[in-house]
Amino acid sequence: MKMIKKLTQTFGVSGREKEINKVIIELVSDYADEITTDGIDNVIVYKKGYGENKKKIMFSAHKDEIGFMVMSINDKGYLTVRGVGGINVATTVAQKIRFQNGTIGVVGFTKGLGKLEGGVLDMYVDIGAKDRKDALKKVKPGDVASYIGEVTKLANNRIASKALDDRIGCYINIQALMLLDKPYNDCYFVFSSQEELGLKGAIVASRVVKPDYGIALDITGSYDTPDSKDGNMKLGEGTAIKMMDRSVICDEDLVSKMVEICKDGKIKYQLDILAGGGTDAGAMNTSNYGVRAGGISIPTRNGHGPVSIVDLNDVKACISLAVKLADTELA
Repeated sequence: MKMIKKLTQTFGVSGREKEINKVIIELVSDYADEITTDGIDNVIVYKKGYGENKKKIMFSAHKDEIGFMVMSINDKGYLTVRGVGGINVATTVAQKIRFQNGTIGVVGFTKGLGKLEGGVLDMYVDIGAKDRKDALKKVKPGDVASYIGEVTKLANNRIASKALDDRIGCYINIQALMLLDKPYNDCYFVFSSQEELGLKGAIVASRVVKPDYGIALDITGSYDTPDSKDGNMKLGEGTAIKMMDRSVICDEDLVSKMVEICKDGKIKYQLDILAGGGTDAGAMNTSNYGVRAGGISIPTRNGHGPVSIVDLNDVKACISLAVKLADTELA
């Protein structure tokens, strides 16, 4: 829990990721054979493989979180913001947000709390300022904020927190790295940037790594709540092996191998099919001359909301699958 708390509570809105980069590098430094960064703020951690027929596997978890950027400040001191990534207006109104400098604000809605039909630009942020001059002492246009949401233990080994998308994937990446001493395959544990703005970091990292296989570690939906629509994934049913989303249709042989690993290793699993959404798998799949891509997904409730929920038993299953895949000879 200590590592999850550190990862989720560190600031890292898309494009403003230096603080989370520092935390990740500190966590992985004792386990990596090489660590590199680039101009788009990816962190690429290399772990040498020792298999005779080893392949290059890129495990990509994005470290950026969704947030807000100040566009303007009116005469009364209220802030107009735009989303940095996909923002759910209905779950955001009346929530607290924190700017990178520590300033706290509360999100309001110009149409009133009872009328939540509208977009992000219909929201405003109240930092308690008396007027524009007073507000400018605390924030300015271009400043960025994230949600506030501490890690909270729930029943049945489940937790709630902000930024589980995708700091829980980062946690799985780090845990897998720590558990691998001499893996069969060359492993590149990538902590990608700006995924929420179009998979940008993974696009760049894929060009650098040139993997044979690409695995996205990211959240997916959980279709076991009263508001659920069609969907297969559920909290507590294990790691979710991605088959398809809007960005990718996963390699058939890779999916079969991951299912086989789960069956042989008695790892609880389910299949992840999404009608929409996308992950770094889409970027890796179309990189270079084409890469066999798949995903290890974490079923999550309230994925793009201020606070999300995951099951730590599912997280453990994801770690087990990642470790075994890294140590498996692939065609």
